[in-house]
Amino acid sequence: MNAAERKVVLITGASSGIGEATAIHLAARGMHVVLGARRTGRLEELAARINAEGGSAAVRELDVTSLESMQAFVDFALERHGRVDVIVNNAGVMPLSKLEALKVDEWNRMIDVNVRGVLHGIAATLPVMQRQRSGQIINMASIGAYTVSPTAAVYCATKFAVAAISEGLRQEVGGDIRVTVVSPGVVESELAESISDPGGREEMRAFRRIAIKPEAIARTIHFAIEQPADVDVSEIIVRPTASPY
Repeated sequence: MNAAERKVVLITGASSGIGEATAIHLAARGMHVVLGARRTGRLEELAARINAEGGSAAVRELDVTSLESMQAFVDFALERHGRVDVIVNNAGVMPLSKLEALKVDEWNRMIDVNVRGVLHGIAATLPVMQRQRSGQIINMASIGAYTVSPTAAVYCATKFAVAAISEGLRQEVGGDIRVTVVSPGVVESELAESISDPGGREEMRAFRRIAIKPEAIARTIHFAIEQPADVDVSEIIVRPTASPY
């Protein structure tokens, strides 16, 4: 790609896991990546690595639960590059526990990050893409968007919501804007570390014994982006070959 052809890709939750892997993968293929997360130190290190290797990465502190923060993130990308071609709404949390544990604060945090965060990403980028008459919104769901398991009721509910929001958006935006849902199975990440409930934490550690690398999801996201403008890869599930779920 030459500079004029490079896509501008915004990635939320870019400081680790799938977000970090996606930033590295897309930047290595000539795209401008704009990285958002709360941990700006991690973002700065990642951007320095990408830029040192000849890529193009910029950083902006981002709290996806705040519409104002999300709008500032998108405005920053516009000021820097003049357009927004793709947003990857990747930020997410997964503090699993049984409902009887009554971890209401954790339920609310999942709703705020996993659902409102996606909605804020849509709200901040959709008007830009409509003006451009082009763009792609990629929302990260999960295999939890298709099935529910003990300790994961609220988490799965948030991912069911992401799938429903994405499908509704796809039907509404028409032919100019593409909408993609990527649903990973078990992937190596820091999400399990957010589980405060001992039962949920042990269940997830056992589940993660067959985890695939986040780079597998990064390649999937790249596949969806690189399709011709008239091709919308609407939904992809990526899971370990050995996974029974």
